[in-house]
Amino acid sequence: GRNGHFAPVRINEQLTLDFMTVADPVGMHLAFDVDPATFDQILTRLQQAGVPYGSRPTEPDNGRIDHPLCARGLFFVDAARNLYEVMSPA
Repeated sequence: GRNGHFAPVRINEQLTLDFMTVADPVGMHLAFDVDPATFDQILTRLQQAGVPYGSRPTEPDNGRIDHPLCARGLFFVDAARNLYEVMSPA
């Protein structure tokens, strides 16, 4: 982006897509800021489905939610090697 790592594209008042260019991409990184109730629902669904999750992009299976940039957050990977990030302020 012009002023940093990402090029933000604002879709509406609640949705912004951040793009970056990488050489030889493997999967995509999709990040979501959610409210605490939605975070709890997502965490419960991951746990019930047995999907590994973790607190860092390099450790998406450590079973922790102590995200480095927010109060609670997690990462998980799907079969296509896409990395999902879910963050909550509380």
